[in-house]
Order: sequence, then structure tokens, then C-alpha cells
Amino acid sequence: MRRTGNRFSVNAISAISTKGRMHFMVFTETFDAKVMCRFLVRFIGHFDRKIHLVVDGHSVRRSRAVRTWLADHADRIELHFLPSYSPELNPDELVNADLKRSLPTSSRARNQAQLAAETRRFFHRRQRQPHIVRGYFGGPHVRYTLEENHLSF
Repeated sequence: MRRTGNRFSVNAISAISTKGRMHFMVFTETFDAKVMCRFLVRFIGHFDRKIHLVVDGHSVRRSRAVRTWLADHADRIELHFLPSYSPELNPDELVNADLKRSLPTSSRARNQAQLAAETRRFFHRRQRQPHIVRGYFGGPHVRYTLEENHLSF
């Protein structure tokens, strides 16, 4: 098969809950404060109560623009940061691993649009499979999230 050798990528951000819900956004631009705020606006729009979101310590999530946005929406959402360098504590890392395993290997995407479509297809499929999303919380390092959690979406 002929290939161009051109490299392309897409980015995705997701939020999962112990109840099996998943929210996501696929994008082609660099992950920055503007993208993070856009995701948060979409995310809180699905809820009528305050959301407590556990996130890793990515610098974008700690940026001034995101902190300002969060301060303006403190009644709708609050971020809780995982300890530094602890991906094993983040169940969303299992979503990323699942995505990479699930992308088709027999018919690779030939361009960025096809890759974005395959990535969205994966996330839509997982949204219809809450039992799999709940399974992301079954690993030994992330079971802490299963303790009596009334705040889960």
C-alpha cells in the first residue's frame, strides 16, 4: 500500500463517571486554555447541579485563563487535582489506552479527518456501553473512586 509519510494527529479530552457516563470532545488544534474552557462550557451544560471533576495536573488546567473561568463558574464546577506524576490514579488514562487499542489497524486513517471520525466513533460507541465505562474504575489503583460517591455524574 502506498503511503505519503505525512504525519497527522487529533486530540481528545474526556470525562467519565463511576455510573458509566462519558463526555468527550475531539479537536485538531493544540490543547490550550481556550480548548479546556470550551470543553468545560459544553460539559457543565449537561448538568443542573454543581460538578466535581477530578483531573490530572496538566499545565493547561492550572493556567490563569482556566482558573479565571473556574472562578466565574464556581457555583457550577470545581476541579480536584490528582497528585503530580500519578497516571495510575487517573481512570481516564484507561480510556486513552482503550482508544489506542480500539482504533482499526486493518484500515488506517489516511488523513486527519478520517482519524477524527474514527476517534469520535470510538467515543460514541463507549457512550452506549456504560458497563465498559464503569469497568475503567475496576483497576486496583483507581478503586478509590468507587467508595460511596454521591457526587458522581
